Amino acid sequence: MTEDELAAVAHLHWFHENLGAFGQIQGQQPQTLGHALAGSTAGLIGWNGQLFGDVVDIEFALTKLAIYWFTGTSASSARFYHENAHMDAPTEPATVPIGLAAFAGHFKSIRRFVDRDHKNVVSWHEYATGGHYAAHQAPDVLVANIRGFYGDLLADRVDA
Repeated sequence: MTEDELAAVAHLHWFHENLGAFGQIQGQQPQTLGHALAGSTAGLIGWNGQLFGDVVDIEFALTKLAIYWFTGTSASSARFYHENAHMDAPTEPATVPIGLAAFAGHFKSIRRFVDRDHKNVVSWHEYATGGHYAAHQAPDVLVANIRGFYGDLLADRVDA
């Protein structure tokens, strides 16, 4: 592996060791957690607050928490981790067109692993801005990326 790939794996390992408990709990007991989050605003804030990390915009944090609270979707958002943890591994690489937009403050994807599991990577962009909440942190960059991805797919269809 290259030095960059080793650094990416080291970061994933650090995250798993220091902040990965939420993924384990959501993957194993999403309903138990969901009931707790739906019944306590303090619990909802505490649970989600650990992942806000470098987000200092209190309005953003409160909006995200309010969406969970007022729509009652904290349990279903946790359930996604359970479904992902318990799905069957694909037997063949995916062939649908896929794109990656990697933002600086988030996990770094390792291209060789992506290429192993997906045989039709049509877009790969790494940005020096944004993070886990790219839609909030770098909305113009994210929107341009999405438009470019779908614009290219549509252009390829028209040309075909």
